Amino acid sequence: MSKYILSKQHPQKRAFITGAASGLGKAFAVELARDGWKIGAADINVEALSIITKELEALGAKVLPFILDVSDREAYRHVASDFLAKAGGIDLLFNNAGVGDGGAFEEYSLDNWEWMTRINQYSVIYGCHFFIPAFKKQGSGHILNTASLAAITCAPTMGAYNMTKAAVVALSETLYGELVDLNISVSCIQPAYFKTNIAQSARGSDMVRKMTQFFLDRSGLEPDVVAEEILHRAGKKELYIVLPKAARKMALLKRLAPMWFRKEVKERFMAAARKATRTK
Repeated sequence: MSKYILSKQHPQKRAFITGAASGLGKAFAVELARDGWKIGAADINVEALSIITKELEALGAKVLPFILDVSDREAYRHVASDFLAKAGGIDLLFNNAGVGDGGAFEEYSLDNWEWMTRINQYSVIYGCHFFIPAFKKQGSGHILNTASLAAITCAPTMGAYNMTKAAVVALSETLYGELVDLNISVSCIQPAYFKTNIAQSARGSDMVRKMTQFFLDRSGLEPDVVAEEILHRAGKKELYIVLPKAARKMALLKRLAPMWFRKEVKERFMAAARKATRTK
């Protein structure tokens, strides 16, 4: 199984996961718990965090739960320090927490832009900043940053989300170059839509919220399947983890025919928007 590759590479089995109480973060936590990892589970949802903590413990994990707003720099600093002290180090860092939202560029408020940037972009910066010194001291570890296929497709009305996810890709590429010779791996996760609750926190237009939920409901991908593939490919130390296969095809098409791709994305996105509006 995929998590066993990472367990072999990191026998102390210490992982810190943001957004651990739902969606992909929860799926990562469950997969690792089944192989007895020590898990720092961080989430802003107190009730959901309590539930997942019990579930992970029942699967055999030692769980260190942390209530955390990942956009709060000082709170993140404190939690990172607390986790390192209690776990004795870190092997896997999942910068996974995020929100999905959108709207026409000029209609999406600057307050919303800043909210989106703090959660989707700065939280990744914080996680890397606070944990990389520990990785370097150990001389080992693996950082997994959750971006999105949106960093490739850059669909209309999703400017803030697209920008933050593209920033995660750029940061991951930069860190790969800085850390690869230190035995510290970096993976950038770029999934297409899969079934999660990312649309629940949306602040933008009703149309974008409906359209996002439309794509999520029809994705056919479950978080556990996505997590399984990601952990397998992370074990192979892949930098770019783009999935599923259709998403990898889209990434290739963008490189081969960029202007055709831009037009195709717009046409497909607007067609889906019309369909989502009719069916919701």
